[in-house]
Amino acid sequence: MKTFFSEKHRLHFPQAELSGGEFVTPFERPSRAEYILNRLRERGFDAPVAPDEADRKPILELHDAGYVSFLETAWDEWKAAGFAGEIMPTAFPARRMQARCPDHIDGKVGYYALACETAMTAGTWEAALSSCASAQSAQKHVASGARAAFALCRPPGHHAAIDMYGGYCFINNAAVAAQMFIDGGAAHVAVLDIDFHHGNGTQDIFYDRGDVFFASLHGQPEDAFPYFLGYSDETGAGGGAGTTANYPMPPGTRYDVWSQALDDAIARTAKFGAEALVISLGVDAFKEDPISFFKLTCEDFTDCGRRIGTLGLPTVFCMEGGYAIEAVGINTVNVLEGFLGA
Repeated sequence: MKTFFSEKHRLHFPQAELSGGEFVTPFERPSRAEYILNRLRERGFDAPVAPDEADRKPILELHDAGYVSFLETAWDEWKAAGFAGEIMPTAFPARRMQARCPDHIDGKVGYYALACETAMTAGTWEAALSSCASAQSAQKHVASGARAAFALCRPPGHHAAIDMYGGYCFINNAAVAAQMFIDGGAAHVAVLDIDFHHGNGTQDIFYDRGDVFFASLHGQPEDAFPYFLGYSDETGAGGGAGTTANYPMPPGTRYDVWSQALDDAIARTAKFGAEALVISLGVDAFKEDPISFFKLTCEDFTDCGRRIGTLGLPTVFCMEGGYAIEAVGINTVNVLEGFLGA
């Protein structure tokens, strides 16, 4: 399985994240990628390949043009306004307020942010674009006939909605890969999100579309970020009615329960007639993850990959979360090896 990866991810490294009422080193940090690369090397995977330049066309098919422009220019506007620190939102269009985009950058940030834990820096846009480029190159490799490819995306993407960033995500890499399969002629594509946190951005993008089936296994929104989406009764709307499947699960969920949800999502993917599959590969369902509450073991991730592999579909893996740093490489590669052994 070929891995696509850009060293430009290092350009995005905010020095602070708001967590538990204090500023901490972000859980989503460059060293995550290093642990994954080291494990790929240890397990005999080929050296990663740098992606081609990002194609903005599929990005703009899914994301609002004003939002993409904001991401590209936010840092320059922030500095021009005289702000010395990293970009963080200070106000949001809350209930009964106007949802109009302000002219001032401080207001724009709050308009486009869905949460305030995700800071932006001088290199964030270039890193996000290079992350999406990895997903795009992985998709093109699979569309050309490969069984599967791994896009080691950083920053991740599944929380990035049509016109909002947050949860460490700016461009929805998995959604872009799915869209490229559609643009290439596939009638039906599935996105399976196994990250602990709900893939709110992917759901937002495809919720009213009938050509993409989206399934997410995640911590129930009553207890887990992003809190305000991911209930089981969210099943799609309009032309997408029935093409969204949410599997919210409570604190302490173990693999015997989690895997039942996975099997149901796999069965529904097959019934949907998906011609290609995109996996939002988060491994923060791990029992020792610092910001999650499921109880999966390293061995469980191998079996998860095996079950996904039984679908026999052309598959693109896009890296998402996983914050137990010393285990993130083991768990990520376990999924890939389980898939290859299916």
